[in-house]
Amino acid sequence: MTTAPAVRWNPQRPSPMPHHRYRPFHDRVNVPAGDRSWPSARIERAPLWVPVDLRDGNQALAEPMDTPRKRRLFDLLVATGFKEIEVGYPSASRTDFDFVRHLVTGGAVPDDVTPVVFTPARPELIDRTFDAIEGLPRAVVHLYIATSPVWREVVLGRGRGEVRETVRAAAEHMARRAGDAPGVRFQFSPETFNLTEPDFVLELCDGLTELWDASPDRPVTHNLPATVEIATPNVYADQIEYAHRNLSRRESVILSVHPHNDRGTGVACAELAVLAGAQRVEGCLFGNGERTGNVDLVTLALNLFAQGVDPMVDFGDIDAVRETVEHCNRLPVHPRHPYAGDLVYTAFSGTHQDAISKGLAHHTDRARELGVPERQAPWSVPYLPIDPADVGRSYEAVIRVNSQSGKGGMAYLLRTHHGLDLPPRMRPDFSRVVQEATDASGREATPKELYELFRETYVVEGPLEPGAYPDTPALVDALARTGCVVEVLELTEDGTAAYAECRVDGATVWGAAEGSAGSVGAVLSAVNRVAR
Repeated sequence: MTTAPAVRWNPQRPSPMPHHRYRPFHDRVNVPAGDRSWPSARIERAPLWVPVDLRDGNQALAEPMDTPRKRRLFDLLVATGFKEIEVGYPSASRTDFDFVRHLVTGGAVPDDVTPVVFTPARPELIDRTFDAIEGLPRAVVHLYIATSPVWREVVLGRGRGEVRETVRAAAEHMARRAGDAPGVRFQFSPETFNLTEPDFVLELCDGLTELWDASPDRPVTHNLPATVEIATPNVYADQIEYAHRNLSRRESVILSVHPHNDRGTGVACAELAVLAGAQRVEGCLFGNGERTGNVDLVTLALNLFAQGVDPMVDFGDIDAVRETVEHCNRLPVHPRHPYAGDLVYTAFSGTHQDAISKGLAHHTDRARELGVPERQAPWSVPYLPIDPADVGRSYEAVIRVNSQSGKGGMAYLLRTHHGLDLPPRMRPDFSRVVQEATDASGREATPKELYELFRETYVVEGPLEPGAYPDTPALVDALARTGCVVEVLELTEDGTAAYAECRVDGATVWGAAEGSAGSVGAVLSAVNRVAR
C-alpha cells in the first residue's frame, strides 16, 4: 500500500490510532475483475422488499417483542403493502414459534402475502421450523450457514467440503419435509457472503438450485448478505454483479441482498446491488438491527419515490408508520432520519428559508398555470426533495425561526399563520428585531411569538386616534401643524394589515396597523414609535 504524498494545503498528520491492525478488503476476499455494467444502469422499478423486522430486527432488541407487539408490526407491514415478510425464527425461542402459530391459526396472513421463516442448517431445527408453518398455504423456508474463511475456521471449525456437505444434507432434509406442497419455496443465505470466496458461493448456490429443482414457476431465492460491511459500496456491487452473471439457471433464481450498515453505507450498498442485478432486498423499517442495523427500507423506498419511481409500498402517513415502529421496537427514530425525522423538512437557516419560501410560491403559481391542484403539480422546491404532504406531513414545521434565520423565514410564518404579508422592504427591519430577540433568548421563536413581537414593535398606540383622519395626507397635515414633520416613503395594504415606512423628524421607521385602522393607523404607529 502506498501513502499519498503530503500537500501544502492539507496540514493533517498521522494519528495515534492503530490502523495497522486492520486489513483492507482486497487482502481478505478476492473480488473478480470484469466489465462492470452496474455504473450505467438505472433503477426503474422497485425490487421486492422483504422486511425482516420480526426476525433480524427483533433479535437486536434489548427487549424483544411479545406477540401483541409483533402482531401490531405485522399488521402495519401488511397494510403498507409488503408481500413477502420474514415473520420469525421459530426454532430460536418459544416466543417466535408461538407467534408463527398465532399467524397460522388466527388467519392473519392475507392471500397475497408470503411469510418467511428462518432456520440454521440443523435437522432438528429444520423440523421445528416446518412444525411452525404447518397449515400455511404459502411460505418461504430460509436456510442459512456462515461460509467465509474466518467463520469456517474460527466459529464452525469446518473446511469448505464439510460446510458443503452440511448445507446439502440440510437442503435435502428441507425438501423431504416440504414434500409436494406447492406453496413452500426455499431460500439460501451464505452468511458472510461478502467475505466468502466467489467460487465457493457459486458452488453452494448452484448446488441448491439443482437439488431443489428450481424453475421459473418455483424459483429459489439466493440471498447474499453483507453480514458485516467490509468495503465501499462499489465493491459489494461488483460482488453482486459477478453472482448475477454467473449463477446457473438464472431465470429460476431470485437474487436477493441483505446489507448491514457497519460502515454507514447500507443504503448505498442496496441501491448499487439493485443496479448490479439484485431483484429482492431484505431490511428493516428505519434501519433497526444488530450493531448499526440492517438497511433501512423506508429510506430505500422513498429514495425511489423521490426519483419518480413507484416504491410499491405506501408510506403516505410516515408519522403513523414511525409511531407504530417506535412502539414495537421501543426505540426512537432520530430527528434527522431521512424522510421520517421530526426535523428533515425543517429549515432554520435564513438562506434556506428564503429559497423554500420562494419555491413554494412558485409551485403555487405553476399549479395555477397548469390548471391542476397543487398536490398534483410537478414538484420542484429548493431544499425539499419531496413534498412533505406526500408522506402526510403538514407545512407547519417547514420553516422555523431562530437566531440563524433570515427575513424570508419570519415573513413566511407571519403570512401562513397570521395572514400578514410584510412588504419586502420591511422584512429586513423585522428580521433584525427577531434576531435580537432570539439571540437574547437562545431558542427559536414560535409563530405566535413572532406575531406578538410584530405587534409589540410596529403596532404602537398613542394619543391620536386613526378614526379622526379621513386619509394619510390629512394626518400628515395635522401632524405638520404640531411641528412633527412626516414623509410617507411607502404604503402597503394586504387585506389584513397596513404597513407604512415613514421619515419622522429625520428618522426612518416602519409602522403597522390591523383591521379598520388601515393606512392612517400604520402612519400613526410609525410616528408613535419615534415618539416612544
